[in-house]
This record gives sequence, structure tokens and C-alpha cells, in this order.
Amino acid sequence: MLKKFRGKKSYFRNLWRRSTAEQYDLDFGSEGWFDLWHTHLDFYGFGNNSLKIRREHIKAHIALYNGLLEKLQTFGKPYQSWIELVVEDAGLDAVYIHTPNPNEDNFPLKIENVNWDCTVPNDFKDLINLNEFNVGHYKWESNNSYIIQSKNKGIRLQNSLKESSIIYKKV
Repeated sequence: MLKKFRGKKSYFRNLWRRSTAEQYDLDFGSEGWFDLWHTHLDFYGFGNNSLKIRREHIKAHIALYNGLLEKLQTFGKPYQSWIELVVEDAGLDAVYIHTPNPNEDNFPLKIENVNWDCTVPNDFKDLINLNEFNVGHYKWESNNSYIIQSKNKGIRLQNSLKESSIIYKKV
């Protein structure tokens, strides 16, 4: 039996506070870069217990993503940014930013076997404006991951080739 989720009102008030781009002090200076930087808004996976709670977190991820895209307009360097939703674990849902970086030559990021012509699950299909966003699906280990990415801002995530010696996967 699941424990009752107490303090929902303050939890969701804080969730929406954390979903504004102003909450993140991102370094957009001349030396600024991002190596798969990401943030999880449902770190404890509360969305696993209720579709209503999961959908609220997805809405918050989309709001944060849109705010970060606005901030990235002033970045002046190439970047990739996306939302990743992991069907099996809401705690893994995150918003990502990735740029060329000194840590590794992994830009633009390539992910194995992304299907950009996937069917968007009914659980969150109505939350995503398909005129604004591309949605892709891929399997990672036993997880089903959906990528939501702007059609017009940033560099699109690319499919990697199976023959490639280096395959970058989710961190």
C-alpha cells in the first residue's frame, strides 16, 4: 500500500518555482559550456505513483525547457537541448543542455536508434505541441525513453550508426 502523499500543495508550488529558468544560474560567459548538464524535477519519482502527478511534472519540465531555450538565445554558441521522459521511472525525467566542451568530443550528441516517427503515448500526448516539438523514442537497457526537442531552436539530436565505435547514451 502506498503512503499518502502529504504536503502536495507546497510540493507543487515549489515544483513550479523550480521549473522557471531564472532558478538556474547557467554560465553563458565566453568560456561557458555544458557537458550533458541536466536537472530532474521529479527526483524522487513521485510521478511513478500517479498519472496526475506525472503529468504535472511533465508540464513543469516543458515550462523549464521553454524558459531555458529563451535563455540559450543569448548563449551565442551551438547547443543541443531536450527533455527526456523515461516511461518506467519518472525520477529519470530531465531537461538537458549540451554543447561543445573540453571534457569529451561528443558534440553534437548522437543517440542510438531514435525513432523520430514514433507514436506519442496518450498519457502525455496532449501536453506536447507537435507543431513546436519533435518527439522521438528509443530503448535504453530495459527503459523506454521519449525525447522532446524544439523544431526551431538548437541542434537536433542525431541517430548514431550501429557501426560507430563510440555510441553515446544517456548519463
